[in-house]
Amino acid sequence: MSILEAKDLKKFYGEGENQVKALNGVNVTVKKGEFAAIVGTSGSGKSTLLHMLGGLDRPTSGEVIVDGKNIFSLKDDELTIFRRRKIGFVFQAYNLVPVLNVYENIVLPMELDGEKIDKEYVDEIIDTLMLTSKKESLPNQLSGGQQQRVAIARALAFRPAIILADEPTGNLDSKTGQDVLSLLKVSAEKFSQTIVMITHNDEIAQLADRIIRIEDGKIVSEREVK
Repeated sequence: MSILEAKDLKKFYGEGENQVKALNGVNVTVKKGEFAAIVGTSGSGKSTLLHMLGGLDRPTSGEVIVDGKNIFSLKDDELTIFRRRKIGFVFQAYNLVPVLNVYENIVLPMELDGEKIDKEYVDEIIDTLMLTSKKESLPNQLSGGQQQRVAIARALAFRPAIILADEPTGNLDSKTGQDVLSLLKVSAEKFSQTIVMITHNDEIAQLADRIIRIEDGKIVSEREVK
């Protein structure tokens, strides 16, 4: 069963000779519980694609279906609410609130939405990501790898339909990056979570179930990772 689908997705900038086709007819389907990596060089369109899949930007044409809903049929305020409830984001910059401790950062999206916090579930995520001893710590007391694990925990805690990870290891050294991605994969499997990650790092991409390669705004190959 697909949880995420992009249909003939196009994003053009400019006009005439100066027109840039960042996405030019992209079709992608991601199954529930799958870990998909989208790889490509700088300028290939992978970041634009992730922003479209997450409803952070609207396409020139095409559709994105998340959990059965065509997200671009929603008005801006409706899309903001849908995105907060259904899509978890993990960015290269950790985007933690500096004055909040680890636990407060993780539950912040739920508090903003007025959701009742399932403390047992949140604690299980924190334990899985090996952050139990850091619950009271502020972000500036954590290493880069620990901060990224907090960002992952925050994305998982809301039980979103999908998690979109944008170069999540970009600010980490290769060893820490591998460790963080391994924990993300373990967490996704444990909590039946769907992940779409973009990366330029082929080694990191091997941790995914499927690798989708994009070049010049088009999907050029897809393969299962054995």
